[in-house]
Amino acid sequence: MNTVAIIGGGITGLTAAFRLSRCQVPVTLYEAGDRVGGPMQTICENGYLSEYGPNTILETSPKITSLINDLGLEQRRLDSNPAMNKNYIVRNGKMRPLPLSPIRFAASPLFSIPAKLRIGLEPFIRAKPRTEDESLADFVLRRLGREFLDYAIDPFVTGVYAGSPENLSVRYGFPKLQALEDQYGSILLGAVLGARERKKRAEIEKSKAKKLSFDDGLQVLPDTLHAKLGQAVELRSKVTRLRQAADGWIVTFNGDGREEQRRHSALVLAAPAYKIAQIQIEADEPADFFLLKEIVHPPVARIVMGFRREDVADPLDGFGFLVPKAENLNILGTTFSSSIFPNRAPSGHVLLTTFIGGCRQPDLAVQPAEKLFDLTLRDLQRILGVRGKPVYRHHYLFPSAIPQYNVGYKKFVDFMNATENRLPGLYFAGNYRDGISAGNCIVSGHDVADRVAQFLAASNHAISP
Repeated sequence: MNTVAIIGGGITGLTAAFRLSRCQVPVTLYEAGDRVGGPMQTICENGYLSEYGPNTILETSPKITSLINDLGLEQRRLDSNPAMNKNYIVRNGKMRPLPLSPIRFAASPLFSIPAKLRIGLEPFIRAKPRTEDESLADFVLRRLGREFLDYAIDPFVTGVYAGSPENLSVRYGFPKLQALEDQYGSILLGAVLGARERKKRAEIEKSKAKKLSFDDGLQVLPDTLHAKLGQAVELRSKVTRLRQAADGWIVTFNGDGREEQRRHSALVLAAPAYKIAQIQIEADEPADFFLLKEIVHPPVARIVMGFRREDVADPLDGFGFLVPKAENLNILGTTFSSSIFPNRAPSGHVLLTTFIGGCRQPDLAVQPAEKLFDLTLRDLQRILGVRGKPVYRHHYLFPSAIPQYNVGYKKFVDFMNATENRLPGLYFAGNYRDGISAGNCIVSGHDVADRVAQFLAASNHAISP
């Protein structure tokens, strides 16, 4: 017995399985559904190409680049249109570009003069003790002021987490931001002085990282991984129970209507946290995954609309816009999908992807599709000058979308660390452990594969040549 069980066929599990297979470690990937990729799924209809989940991958790590190259996808990758690098924030019903340089910030109408002066005082604000778990809202209010929270951080958090800065933990949800205060005593000073450190780690700042997709959408990536893994992927195989054995783990799963069991030397839990919480576990040490059910996953509705180009007054010359809570609109933000990459809409048309709900308005996300189409159109008319009706529409609800790294998330991190230490050969990985973005999940899969390979080598498990 020398195989590794990967539970969950999202991009984390696929990446881990692929990397282990390249290290000559046999794997079996158990996926409960009838396809791999999780929310990384592309829809092609009527000449429109849209994404269920993430629209892009942010290339912040060389591990992401390595995966693409190892899969032979260099020729199929698409980098986002460099002319469309603006990100807009809505203020007083109008889009304002988010300033990304000191000069542009000084001239930006997005912030008032008092707000700009307040931000300039940030290096003189005393740091808090490292032991405190502070909300992102309290952190930003303390260091940068109310206006920056309302018109920069709040919409940013909405765009990334569909979350609330009042609830999110700065230490666990934004660890790099917390690290700047811990190490340098200042966000602004840390951003400048820490550039050399980031370069040594081969990290790329998010503001400078390339946004990428593929010629036929992001689904190209999980589909290619699936093809490379071949019969190692077991679809429609829901894992229900794990039992620790003397030489590893026994995995019980339902496949094609019947219960089966297999032995593995190690296992990686890469399914969503709320699904892992449903798995029963029998181990030498007391263990229970039920705590993971407490991780908040708000509902998010995704509304895709295609319009004739002449029916949208705005030039759509950017990545999209985010909506602060203070604007009292229905939508969280909109991505200009056809501006970012080519062939996302028929000639003479545009494609807009809008999100509703999240922690801000969870009840709104679960409303009927027709109501959400109407609410979305109303806000797009106000912000983008949309005229007429969409010629294409698509709606999808994520009942449990993005895990929230809220204040108190330390208990989940401690639980996962303690469980891994007590139960050799068991590993957690994915968006609930190592960051929520598609890029974070790829890096998480890469890193957990390396940990598993080291465990097998250290415990003298045979690895097939």
